[in-house]
Formats: sequence, C-alpha cells, structure tokens
Amino acid sequence: MCFRIEKIAPIPPQTATIARSAFPKGSIVMSIRDELGILYQDEQLRALFPSKQGQPAWSAWRLALITVMQYIEDLTDAQAAQAVRGRIDWKYALSLPLADPGIDSSVLSEFRGRLVKAKAEELLLVRLLERCQERGWLSGGGVQRSDSTHVLAAIRVMHRLEVVGETLRAALNSLAVAVPQWLQEKVPVEWFSCYGSRVEDYHMPKASDERQQLGETIGRDGYRLLAAVYDHDAPDWLVNLPAVEVLRQVWVQQFHIDADQQVHFRQPNNSPPSAQLIHSPYDVEARFSRKRETQWVGYKVHLSETCGENAPHLITHVETTVATTTDVQVTDRIHQGLKQRQLLPLTHIVDTGYVSIEQMLNTQDTAGIELLAPVLPDSSWQAQAGIGFDVANFTIDWD
Repeated sequence: MCFRIEKIAPIPPQTATIARSAFPKGSIVMSIRDELGILYQDEQLRALFPSKQGQPAWSAWRLALITVMQYIEDLTDAQAAQAVRGRIDWKYALSLPLADPGIDSSVLSEFRGRLVKAKAEELLLVRLLERCQERGWLSGGGVQRSDSTHVLAAIRVMHRLEVVGETLRAALNSLAVAVPQWLQEKVPVEWFSCYGSRVEDYHMPKASDERQQLGETIGRDGYRLLAAVYDHDAPDWLVNLPAVEVLRQVWVQQFHIDADQQVHFRQPNNSPPSAQLIHSPYDVEARFSRKRETQWVGYKVHLSETCGENAPHLITHVETTVATTTDVQVTDRIHQGLKQRQLLPLTHIVDTGYVSIEQMLNTQDTAGIELLAPVLPDSSWQAQAGIGFDVANFTIDWD
C-alpha cells in the first residue's frame, strides 16, 4: 500500500443527525470525537507507509482511531470491521457517511503490524496523552501508581519433549518451502510422516524411559539436519533461516553430546535458567515465569496511571518486558519514560517488588520522586519461627 494524506472532513450532517437521535446521551466513541476532537492526523502516521507504490491506503488516522475504539470495546478484527460498516456512533467518530462500505477486517491486523514494524506502537498512546495534557486533564506532579500483570504469549504451552519435536518440525517446514529439492535429498522419507503433523504430548509415550528415548531420537534427527545445513555443500544462506537458527539454539539448550558422540536429552535440572529457555519455536522471546500463585509463558506489562482525587485516572506509561524481568529492573525505566513526557509524579506508589533500598534512598534526590511501597516482610529464621530476637525487637538510637 502507498500512503496518501487525506483531509479530515467534518462529520456528515446526516450521520450527525441520526447519531444524535439514536444516542441522545452519546456513546463512548462519540464522546471521544466530541471531547478529544481529531486525535490523529495522517501526517503523524506517514512512517507506517514507506512505499510510494501500490493501492492507496485507507485513511491512516481512521485506522488509528479504529484501533483505539476496538480496544476499548474488546472487539475482534471482524467485529470492529462490522462496527465500521454498521454502527452509527462509529461512523460519527470516523466522519463517515451512512452509506460508507467500511473496510475488510484484514486491514486492521495489517495496520497493527505496520505500527510494530515502524516501532511506533506507543504513538497512539502518546498522542492521546498529549491531547489530555492540552485539555488540562493531565500534568506532571501529583500521585501515580504502577503495577505489573502477565501477558500470555499467543502460543501453545508445551512440554519439553513437545518443544524439541515442534522445533524440528518448524525447521523442516521452513526448509521445505525454501529448498524443497535439497531437503528431499538430505532427509529420510519417513521423516515426512514422522514430523508432518503437529507434535502433541497426547500421542507420546507416558513412561519416563520411553520419553527419554524419544527425546534422544528427535535429538539425533535434529543434529543430522543441522549437520546437513552447515555442510559446505549446502547453500550458505540456509543457516540464516530463522527456523534453522531457532533449531540450533533449542538443541544447545535441550541436548548434549558426550565423549562417545552419543546424544543425550538434558534433564530439567541441567537446562538453562528460565530467562534463557525457549518455550516455542514460534515465539522465541516468550518466557516462563511465576508471580505468587500465577504462572505463565509470555511477557509482563507494567502499567502506570494517575490516581489523583479530582482528576480522571489515566494510563501514563506502558512498559512491556519479558516475563522473567523483575519489577525492580523497570522502576528507573518508568521514571525515564515519564520524564520524557513531562509527567513525573511527586509521589509514586508501587508494589514491594519495584523498590530496593538504594532506590528508596536515591530517587527523591535524583528525580524528586517520593517512592511509596510496602516494606519487605522479615524473612529471618527468628521471625519465621516466632522465637528469638527478630528485626522488630531492635530500634536505632539516633542520638
């Protein structure tokens, strides 16, 4: 698609009249248009459409606003596209005539892909915050709070045996597309049936020794494929295929070769730490983590919001990290992001995991922020056992 700048037209009179009749008190998407006006301009989104060739793109500002409204109402792409075609309040917010045919749902996912590719995923939030600042609803100072929650990766959670089998299958599928003739010459015919279907634990043996044997069989097959790919007679570029590189990394993590050149499936206690361990060939950055009673494979998102008494509560900063990143590693990054937008609070309320003694002592001096967090519980054996003298039994005589 190529980019075109489209002049933002006012709301068509017929659309406005019918929308006001249907929603005399308005709706949330109508309020966005009435209270915030035109949030996004095509010019702000030019970087998302670098090509000057192809079919003209649908209005970029409309796609950005649809993305926001879709998130507010928790709609799928198909539901959002249907809302553009059939809902009067959406046509009102988008300055569309009633007869506008709308868009295909695939355009929405493509637009989000462009946001990510251009590293402009924060653009929509930043522009919204700027408008809130212009309206006087948001400013620096005051009180903000931050907390984290888990984000599930869009993958199937798999056992280690499934991971290695599916990783080998993904590499074979990638090579089958890239070099089908070469692959047929290098691998046994039975591999196409053995690794042709999705690897699932349901079809695997249950006994631990049999599972170990199956894992080592998969390991030998994977090493055989890697040897073929890295052979000097193979096309040089095969090693750069993402699925092949993932295969190499997973095999380093899950297998080892002894002095007799025998392949062994590593035991769980001999595997890399969670921060390094790949759990799926389809999302190599997703990590396993646990927070209290919750465990997941994916990521972690840190949300900061204002919490003043006489102002709307607004999200001011979003920080996404791998699941194994500790909260305390993110505190300074949150402050840096808020500082760039001139939104640093005077008081920052956080959970215990976000603070260290050093931060509690230095943040006030370096950033002018008072960090408020619960005190870590006393983990000494005296406190746990309820005998002896724990921290609570001591006071400091400052004189």
